[in-house]
Amino acid sequence: MPPSKFEEALTRLETIVGQLEKGDLPLEESLKIFEEGVRLSKNCLKMLEEAERKVEILLQDKEGRKRPEPFRLDEANPEETHDPDDQD
Repeated sequence: MPPSKFEEALTRLETIVGQLEKGDLPLEESLKIFEEGVRLSKNCLKMLEEAERKVEILLQDKEGRKRPEPFRLDEANPEETHDPDDQD
């Protein structure tokens, strides 16, 4: 049974990628975990899409209209942005 929580699935997917990047697994085992990785990737994508739909519902106004707003990284984490043209 695949992991049901996003974090668990993502952790397993990262492990699979690491194993495949090493390149020391036999072909049959590589194919087996690659297939698992594809399933996990699709599962993660599905969970992210469901979360996105929930966020859209939360952003609806009183009349039920969506009022999506663009996510701006610089507003969320201003310390993580860096303007390459800015010469401090």
